[in-house]
Amino acid sequence: MSTANELKAKGNEAFAAGNHTAAIDFFSQAIELDPTNHVLYSNRSASQSSLKKYTEALADAEKTVELMPAWAKGYSRKGAALFGLQEYAMAVATYQDGLKHDPESALLKKGLSDAEAALEHEKDGGAGYDDFASKMSNAFQGDVLAKIMANPKTAPYLADPEFVRKVKDIQANPENMSKYMDDQRITVAMFTLMGMGDVFAKGADDFMNDAAEPKTQSTTQSKPAPKAEPEVMETEEDASEEDKEAATKKAQAAEAKEKGNAAYKARQFDEALVQYDNAIEFDSTDITLWNNKAAVYFEMGKYDECIETAQQAIEVGREYRADYKHIAKAMGRIGTAYSKKDNLDKAIEFYNRSLTEHRAADVLTKLRALEKLRKQREEDEYLDDEKGNAARERGNELFKAAKYAEAQAEYSEAIKRSPKDPRNYANRAACLTKLIALPDAIKDCDKCVSLDPTYVKAYTRKANALFLMREYAEALDAVEEAKLHDKDKKNSAEIDQTEYKCYSAITEQNSRQTPEQAIARAQANPKIAAVLANPIMQNILQQMQSDPRAAREHLKNPAIASNLRKLIAAGIVRMG
Repeated sequence: MSTANELKAKGNEAFAAGNHTAAIDFFSQAIELDPTNHVLYSNRSASQSSLKKYTEALADAEKTVELMPAWAKGYSRKGAALFGLQEYAMAVATYQDGLKHDPESALLKKGLSDAEAALEHEKDGGAGYDDFASKMSNAFQGDVLAKIMANPKTAPYLADPEFVRKVKDIQANPENMSKYMDDQRITVAMFTLMGMGDVFAKGADDFMNDAAEPKTQSTTQSKPAPKAEPEVMETEEDASEEDKEAATKKAQAAEAKEKGNAAYKARQFDEALVQYDNAIEFDSTDITLWNNKAAVYFEMGKYDECIETAQQAIEVGREYRADYKHIAKAMGRIGTAYSKKDNLDKAIEFYNRSLTEHRAADVLTKLRALEKLRKQREEDEYLDDEKGNAARERGNELFKAAKYAEAQAEYSEAIKRSPKDPRNYANRAACLTKLIALPDAIKDCDKCVSLDPTYVKAYTRKANALFLMREYAEALDAVEEAKLHDKDKKNSAEIDQTEYKCYSAITEQNSRQTPEQAIARAQANPKIAAVLANPIMQNILQQMQSDPRAAREHLKNPAIASNLRKLIAAGIVRMG
């Protein structure tokens, strides 16, 4: 079985021979055996670019940079792939990043110059791809062989009869060019004939090997042409000792990380910590190693150590420009650790910070739950029945002085201090009615009776608010509830007065409309229309027409009585 180095050597030979498809295959096999070798991805990227598979070339170049961020050649590969994809602005940025690592790299400088020129041309309204495609199709027109002979780089190719045959075949039919794109000499000749030899110099000499030397020189030349010197693909020896050491450490870190992951899943946390520490010793720039170590501390219940390690993860991530998702994860874990320590303020702070880095659904859910819990705790800590009673008494004095807004504020304070005392809601409802905040007054009355269903004043105050809203039927329903709970008849006078007031208003309202008008309005009111459509109510109304005394029996049923009051208030049923 071949080793990764043997397969790489075969790939280099195939590349040099212009057989890029085979080169890609050899490099791919080598990568399977040695997936952390940045040189293999770099070489395969060059082969992909040679076949104009720029998307695949870009992926390999990005992997090269990921494995060896300080290696300038990786940025050259990436820039070349982006240039091929016509992403000139991104290519410029990539070459600039590469020059930060190797400011003297002629390869990167040349790539940057070409990318900037192409970008400027594009901004100036350059013809772009369509113009380029047109040049390609016309490149092999005219006296092609003479033009190839005139160029020192392409002249040696004419010594090979097979090359000449391919050129003539393309001349006969330009579409045949695609059949010969795996021959690097055809690509070089095409760019030269298009007058783009300088641009291609980057594309070929710097990241695509020139074709192999022709075996013989032309005997018709008066002066030997210089030989084309193909680029030598990277080998392990091409990388510096420092680079090789860095790659070895990354591989060792990856191996230790896998062992740590396995131990973590088996809940062998002490072993996991040992392995993650080993991995960090090999590669302290990888934020995921710090994040994983923090996760172990969290599972062990060592929340202070978890927080400290996650903070280190954030610092590493910032320094080495890690993905924001990893930084957000570290912040989220700090938030969860603080939550376990019952420090809600700190937990909420770090959840919010995490969400500014990356909006993760699980962190958002945790944040909302903690905010709700904190609010509940704050409310619970504020509870004090004695202070609540004092606030209510202050509200009563202000109400008597007709200072309703101030009184409302005191009743609200009383509710915060003592939220289960129904008197606070009933008193605030009286204030809100005076301030004509009638829907809010009704809500307070409903809250009051939910705490104490026998609180008669809540029903009478609700009836008064509904009366002011001209909801007479509903006001009468509240009056009936007040009667039901007024066992000792202490509030009978107020209840009777409110009931009389409602019926008087109904009588006056009905006097201003004919029965026909009342029916027309009732049909436009969904509540009244629903009562009229009820078959039981229809039978009752028919009985009342033939025997008015039947109404007394039906009024003993609360539901029927409520529906009849609705019809009375609407003017459909008229009394006496």
